[in-house]
Amino acid sequence: MNYKIKLEEIKLFVFDYDGVFTDGIVLLMEDGSNVRQANTRDGFAVQWAVKQGMKIAILTGGKEEAVRSRMKLLGVEEVHMGCHNKLQSLKDLCERLDVSLDKVLYMGDDIPDYPAMKEVGLAVCPNDAATDILEIAHYVSPLNGGRGCVRDILEQVMRLKEIWSSENSYKW
Repeated sequence: MNYKIKLEEIKLFVFDYDGVFTDGIVLLMEDGSNVRQANTRDGFAVQWAVKQGMKIAILTGGKEEAVRSRMKLLGVEEVHMGCHNKLQSLKDLCERLDVSLDKVLYMGDDIPDYPAMKEVGLAVCPNDAATDILEIAHYVSPLNGGRGCVRDILEQVMRLKEIWSSENSYKW
């Protein structure tokens, strides 16, 4: 499959959070909280994509409100946390948004993402994804999770749709 042809058909961009927006490392604090870091270039691409009218959603097994806050700050309205059955969460989301699974791009990095990635039109992953995920991905970003893989795929899509512009993107 030529993934770039399929990119043009995608209506919904769904991302896992840990291992995709992050490098998968969690710092454990003495108070019991967790700390993650996120890539600002991924963040820029997300907010720019939202401003261009692209539908973006997050499906994560995590429950940390910092994730929801970050995504809301970037303009992402569909932030679904505590998803233990990501395929069912994805099906529910698609039904509510009236988008068929074959028009979904899903970026995941590990086994909980596998069932959903097997059902979508375009499965993508970071370069450092789990072996099983690498085997089913239609596109593997050359970048690791938390190191620009989200921007990589979103920028490709926006360039194909001619809505990525260095000239206009700084005027937001």
